[in-house]
Amino acid sequence: MLLEVLGSALLGLALAGAALRALAQRLPSPRMVLVSGVLGALFGAWLTQFALGPGHNTLFATLVGSVLVSAVVLSLLLRPSTGRRRSSRRAPFSLPSQG
Repeated sequence: MLLEVLGSALLGLALAGAALRALAQRLPSPRMVLVSGVLGALFGAWLTQFALGPGHNTLFATLVGSVLVSAVVLSLLLRPSTGRRRSSRRAPFSLPSQG
């Protein structure tokens, strides 16, 4: 159990660090990203353990579940890129008005 918790926390920290290196301009403060990555991984480990039940204590499945949930949590922190803007502010799939 302790190995799963430590492994999940370290994987969440590594995933958050990689996200900060790759997408620093689209993420909020680094402290928030690192904490969200670790907490997302810990929640993912708990959720995977809960879903598998008491008879299926596999380290690999727990770590995979923690990485997946951590990636989802980190993706929720992404902001839209500010690089290119469209000239028209029309909604997608809308037709021009006749007036």
